[in-house]
Amino acid sequence: MGHLITVATSLNQWALDFEGNLQRILESIRIAKERGATLRVGPELEITGYGCLDHFLEGDTVLHSWEVLTEILASPITTDIVCDVGMPVVHKNVIYNCRVIIHNRKIIMIRPKMWLANNGNYRELRYFTPWMKHREVEDHYLPRLVQKVTGQTKVPFGDAVVSTVDTCIGVELCEELFTPASPHILMGLDGVEIFTNSSGSHHELRKLFTRVELIKEATMKLGGIYLYANQQGCDGDRLYYDGCALIAVNGQIVAQGSQFSLQDVEVITATIDLEDVRAARAISSRSMQAAGANRYKRIEVGFELSREGEDVGPVDVKELVLGKPREVRYHRPEEEIALGPACWLWDYLRRSRTQGYFLPLSGGIDSCATAVIVHSMCRLVSESARRGDKAVIADAKHIAGEPEDSPYVPLDPREFANRVFHTCYMGTENSSMETRARAKELAEAIGSYHTDLNMDTVVTAVRELFAFVTGVKPRFRVHGGSAAENLALQNIQARLRMVIAYLFAQLLPWVRGRNGGLLVLGSANVDESLRGYLTKYDCSSADINPIGAISKTDLKKFIAYAKDAFELPVLTKFLDAVPTAELEPITETYVQADEADMGMTYDELSVFGRLRKVEKCGPYSMFTKLVHEWGSFLSPNQVAEKVKHFFFEYARNRHKMTTLTPSYHAEQYSPDDNRFDLRPFLYPSRFPWQFKKIDKLAASLPDRTQVHPSEVKDHINS
Repeated sequence: MGHLITVATSLNQWALDFEGNLQRILESIRIAKERGATLRVGPELEITGYGCLDHFLEGDTVLHSWEVLTEILASPITTDIVCDVGMPVVHKNVIYNCRVIIHNRKIIMIRPKMWLANNGNYRELRYFTPWMKHREVEDHYLPRLVQKVTGQTKVPFGDAVVSTVDTCIGVELCEELFTPASPHILMGLDGVEIFTNSSGSHHELRKLFTRVELIKEATMKLGGIYLYANQQGCDGDRLYYDGCALIAVNGQIVAQGSQFSLQDVEVITATIDLEDVRAARAISSRSMQAAGANRYKRIEVGFELSREGEDVGPVDVKELVLGKPREVRYHRPEEEIALGPACWLWDYLRRSRTQGYFLPLSGGIDSCATAVIVHSMCRLVSESARRGDKAVIADAKHIAGEPEDSPYVPLDPREFANRVFHTCYMGTENSSMETRARAKELAEAIGSYHTDLNMDTVVTAVRELFAFVTGVKPRFRVHGGSAAENLALQNIQARLRMVIAYLFAQLLPWVRGRNGGLLVLGSANVDESLRGYLTKYDCSSADINPIGAISKTDLKKFIAYAKDAFELPVLTKFLDAVPTAELEPITETYVQADEADMGMTYDELSVFGRLRKVEKCGPYSMFTKLVHEWGSFLSPNQVAEKVKHFFFEYARNRHKMTTLTPSYHAEQYSPDDNRFDLRPFLYPSRFPWQFKKIDKLAASLPDRTQVHPSEVKDHINS
């Protein structure tokens, strides 16, 4: 019986960091060999980092990839182990996204990706071309610098499989697993027993289940071993690649890596018996299909992956306990929010080489959620430091302003937060004592360096300047002003907060006797962005935003979770508070409230957002869906008004998305205009044709409402 120790990795690669990427790849191979593995699989495009975007079109990117691969080939670390490494390759003047299979200073073959990811955040067809010659192989002539190391002039390039002395290996690349006719099906029928999948898959709330089920399904009917490697971390943009390397055997997960981690290199291993695969495939119907399957070209390599009998070398006998099926660990969405954005913030902070974060802390639930995510980041740093993670400790020292030889170790998250996290309550005459007190209490609980200011003099100066120039003094609505005056006076306050935030972010380190500056954090949620319920160039304008693609509904659940998980009882006060911008004067009869201002609830916005983006609904199709879903508690005319109001506000505010702060991507209905949600920003916002069609249909439908108007919100929530 052949016992095979396999390895899948999660690497925290960084776009264009060729030196760092090389070291992380070599470290993963070193760990794999240390554990007795004979096959190592790494993430997609691991040499360059997945997120190079248009840099993939540059000749330098391909050149440096070959230079790094040459270093890997020449390293003694890579001997006596088959390594599956990812990089871009130009073949006959065409750029391909490739896996390069190497062994003992030789390139066994190059496998180009055949089905490219080109939806949502992915734009692979912009940089790469898919390999269209299925089950065909050509000669690829190697660059001279590689020839000097390998002694090879040319190597196989195309859709083939690798045949070792004891088994057969096939490559599947990321998106290919998600396609209806995945390559593993035909490869498995042609005798491939081990499938490798190198991925650049990013995090989205509730997405991991889909990925795991596809990996399990790949070998459930087919039989086989599936090795899934993924990038982990922020490699330079809005995405967080969420690792979770997996090894599956015959439809069962036998090893799982972490989904969120501060580690740069994570390696998972499993010891597998190849005979288990062969036994699972001994089924008549499967054998009949296999007998008639199309053949793949086999690239032969004289190397054994498995260890026969007693010949186990230096591997500990305990390693030969075969991998047993295990229950897959899924984080609840609240935990995902606590961990994903926190890891993303840490990567961004350490790689930007800045001295910390600055957050305008308003006393509302959105800035509260952002602050708690930073607190979670500090907790993760402290946990890693207590485990002795040298890389995290070194980064923490630099960020905290400590010299390299300092004995400082960030063991206390509150103490570390006081060094790197700065919060500020920016009050005006319209602010309440409650929000000011909540902000101060939260800052004390998490340990941030907190400042509290009144900015009335600055607001008054701008207002007086306008009055001096124009001879007219604008007033709030409650004082008799028009809607235009009321909105302008609110926007003055909001935009001045952004200016003050950047001033303090630049100078607070100087005030504290340190060098450098701080990154400003935004805290607008996905629903407010979708609706356009924010002021252009206010505090929603920042350097980065960890909650910009998270719904208000999920944020509330996260705060409720963090209250107990992080032992922050002050969060109860935020959950109980009515969301308010506090930009208008408070009177005995009027207190500004977000949902009243918007004309829709946050729960309704989540529904509208998913239908618009995920289910690809325009105004009319959205109405036809909701008139059935909401028909028991809203009349057709009421549903029509809600849909029309949403699309009107969405359309006239869409221009704000062109300046939206780069946000952690967490939600399928994010309105991010950069590359995820590509739409016009000048709309016919009253949609005359569409709205007329909605009104006509609404008038013809019967009223089926069965509940009291006071219960409508509860039904939408459900």
